[in-house]
Amino acid sequence: MNHVALITGYITYNSAWLLMIAIALVSFIVQWRFRSKFKHYSEIGLLSGLSGQEVALEMLRAHGIFDVQVVSVEGQLTDHYNPETKTVNLSQDVFYSRSIAAAAVAAHECGHAVQHAQAYGWLSFRSSMVPVINVASTLTQWTLFIGVMLLFFANSPYILAVGVAALVLVTFFSFITLPVEFDASRRALAWLNNNYSIVQTNQEHEQAKDALWWAAMTYVVAALSSLATLVYYASFLFNRRN
Repeated sequence: MNHVALITGYITYNSAWLLMIAIALVSFIVQWRFRSKFKHYSEIGLLSGLSGQEVALEMLRAHGIFDVQVVSVEGQLTDHYNPETKTVNLSQDVFYSRSIAAAAVAAHECGHAVQHAQAYGWLSFRSSMVPVINVASTLTQWTLFIGVMLLFFANSPYILAVGVAALVLVTFFSFITLPVEFDASRRALAWLNNNYSIVQTNQEHEQAKDALWWAAMTYVVAALSSLATLVYYASFLFNRRN
């Protein structure tokens, strides 16, 4: 029976490890492709000549949102919407740029502002989880490694169990993020498609759509990566039961 347990554990560990390697490889490819696409579309100017800031303001006004500010923040690809401060935060490469990429990203972040204004269910649920996820993320930083060490050297699974439980929450949160991000892109593209003063040709619309699709894929691989990490650490607990 011990031999069966050892074999099962070996297969479980290696399967989880191979899964993590595969997803890491896919993540690298998607990240590289997204950055390549963003760089490419950042070099294509909008025919309308609007900046990312101007696109954001136009979209907010079009949805009757006047209590959200559009601000510039430091860093690259640091664009996000903050529901607590009601700010659309655009990186300088997006805020000042008059490119396809800037218009797509600005509209996407405003899509989150529209979600907030319309009390979009998935966004509300995700936002309510943030305090818990902040604690869970902190726990995973030290409980997983220490938990594995204690499991092997002291046969104590409790710290690892806490870490895996925290990782379950983090993984769940990463999957909850997906419908929020896809919906924000859908709203952005629908608005851009109906406003030819912003995106004036079908080609520009398709380019914006392509940029947002690759951005969305980064969230997909992030969720899968979190799931693979969960499977890997959970496999230690599973093997112990055998």
